Amino acid sequence: MMSNDEITDALEITAKLMELHEENPFKTKAYTNAAFKLSKLRYDFEGKTKEDIEAIEGIGKSISAKIVELMQTGTTADLSDMLNKTPQGVVQMLGVKGLGPKKVRQLWHELQLESIGELLYACNENRLTSLKGFGEKTQAQVKQNIEFKIANNNKFHFASVEKPALALVEAIQHSSNGIRAELVGQLARKSEIIDKLEILLSKDTGAQFKKYEDALPMPVNYLYCDAAEFSYHQLKYSATVEHLQKIKFETLTKKDYNTEQEIYQELGLSFILPELREGLNEVELASKNALPHLIELKNLKGILHNHTTYSDGVHTLKEMADYCKELGYQYLGICDHSKTAVYANGLSIERVQEQHREIEKLNGEYSGFKVLKGIESDILHDGSLDYPEDILKTFDFIVASVHSGLKMTKEKATERLLKAIENPYTSILGHPTGRLLLAREGYPIDHKKIIDACSANKVSIELNAHPYRLDIDWRWIPYCLEKGVMVSVNPDAHHKEGYHDMYYGVCAARKGLLTAATCLNALDLPQLLDKFKK
Repeated sequence: MMSNDEITDALEITAKLMELHEENPFKTKAYTNAAFKLSKLRYDFEGKTKEDIEAIEGIGKSISAKIVELMQTGTTADLSDMLNKTPQGVVQMLGVKGLGPKKVRQLWHELQLESIGELLYACNENRLTSLKGFGEKTQAQVKQNIEFKIANNNKFHFASVEKPALALVEAIQHSSNGIRAELVGQLARKSEIIDKLEILLSKDTGAQFKKYEDALPMPVNYLYCDAAEFSYHQLKYSATVEHLQKIKFETLTKKDYNTEQEIYQELGLSFILPELREGLNEVELASKNALPHLIELKNLKGILHNHTTYSDGVHTLKEMADYCKELGYQYLGICDHSKTAVYANGLSIERVQEQHREIEKLNGEYSGFKVLKGIESDILHDGSLDYPEDILKTFDFIVASVHSGLKMTKEKATERLLKAIENPYTSILGHPTGRLLLAREGYPIDHKKIIDACSANKVSIELNAHPYRLDIDWRWIPYCLEKGVMVSVNPDAHHKEGYHDMYYGVCAARKGLLTAATCLNALDLPQLLDKFKK
C-alpha cells in the first residue's frame, strides 16, 4: 500500500515531467492541484475505494482513477510514459530546489545537461549565466541548493522512520523466538533527522521480518549482544560518544545489568532518559539530581496555530474545532494567514470580521471548550505586522511569522524579528528561522538576541511541531527557559490530522528539557488568556 506521501510524490513528479515535456497544460494543472491538496491532507488510503477517493474535496474522477492505478500497480501510464522519455538524471534535476520544469528544460536542451553532477560542474564553470533568465545570483543559488541536497542524501525525517521501525521491533518482540529487541541510536534519542537506523537484538532474527524491513525508507543496521548484557549495550548504543565520556561509561567493571537504571545508579547519577543522552548538560543535572520532569503529550491543554478553509487549510473552522474538542482539548487557536499572504488566500479585514462572527457563534454552542481568535500575521520586510492597530486588537492572540523575503543576512533577519517581537500585539513568534528540515536551511538569526527580546516583551516562542520544521531548534530551549520565555508547541495544522503532529513537537521539546510549567499551551484556558493580556 502506497502512503499519502508516496502518492503525492508520484502525482507531483508526473505534473513536473508533463510541464518539462510541454504536455497538455490542463492535465498538468490537474496533477499539480491534486498533489498540493494531498500534501496538506495526509490522507490514509488503506482500504479506500475509488468512490472514497472521489469524495476528497479537490480530487476529480480523472485523478482519483490515477490514484487507484498507483495503489494497484505502483505507477500510472502517464508517469511511466514520462519517465521512459526522460533521462534519470534530468528527473533528479527536478528535485533541486529553485529549478522548476521550465528551467530544467533549458538546462537539458540548451546546455545538454543530463545529471545533477553535470549541473554542479556547469555552475563551477559559470555556464548557467549564458541562459536567458539565469544570472550569477541564480547560478550561485542553484549550486548552493545542489550542495545542500547532496549533503542530505540518505537522511530522513524522524516521523518517516519511527512508526515502521517500531512496527518491526514489535514484530520481533512478539515472535516465537524469544528475541529481545529495542531501538537504539538516533531513533532512541528521537533525533529530528535520521541517517542510521539501529536495532539492538539479543540474537539473530533470521529473515522472517522482511516485509517490515521493506516498509522502511532506509536499511536496518542490526546490532547483537548476549541477553545478559542487553541493558549495558542498550545504553551504550543509544547515547552519543560525548554522553558516554561524560558519564565515564568506560569505568564500568561489568556488563550484566538488569536495567539501564542500575547502570546510572552505579555511576552515581539519576536516570537519564534516552532522548537526553546527547552529551550536553544532562549529565551535570543528573549528578545533582536536578533533571526536570519533562513535558508529556497529555499535559497539553490546547492547540494553537491552526489553519482552516478561510486561508489554505483543508477543513472548515467548525470541522477543525469539533475534532479538537473530540480529542479532549480545552481550546483551539485559529491562526489563518493574514492579508499579505495572497498565495495562501490570506484574510482581508472583511474576512477577518466574518471569521470572528463565526467563532463567536461556535463559542455560543460549545460547553467546556473555546475557539480563540488568532491570526498568523506576516512579519513584513520592515518588521511590522500587516493589519492596522484597530484590527490587531480584535484578536485574542497573534502568531507573528516570516513567510517571504527569506534570503536575509543574520543582521537583517534579527532586526526584522526584533521589531515584530516589540510590537505590543505579538503573542507568539512563529517558526523563528523558517527552516524546512532536509529541504531548506533557515535564515540565520541571533538566537540570544531574539530570545532576550521575547523575554523583555513577554512574547512566547513557537516550537513548530510539524516534523519538517521543529523550529525553534530544541537546542535553544534551555536558553528560553533560562530567560523565562515560554515555549508554545504548535502543529501549524492545515487539516484535522495535523493535530497529531503535536507528538513530534513534544519529542523535540523533551530533548530541550521543556516542562509542563514552561509550555504556553499546557496552561489552562484562564491562565492562557491572562498570559495573552501581557
